[in-house]
Amino acid sequence: MKYIIFEDFAGQETPILFPSRILHEEMRDQIPYARVVSAGQVEVQEGRFVCRGKAKTLKTAARPEDSKVILEHFQPDPEPGTV
Repeated sequence: MKYIIFEDFAGQETPILFPSRILHEEMRDQIPYARVVSAGQVEVQEGRFVCRGKAKTLKTAARPEDSKVILEHFQPDPEPGTV
């Protein structure tokens, strides 16, 4: 799979994961107003997200912290009133 991590207007980093057959720039065009922070390929190895590579057309690459950003978005939201 491929991914792009965008920064939204509030400064939150949000990952988008998508099939390898879709080009990074095609996905980028779908979210035109957010800033691209990083991009590359992602896979699960031994139960962990592993990010690597780069998106030449977006002039960016995977960062060491990308796996953590993606994992955090797969965690369940806390129940209302428990935070």
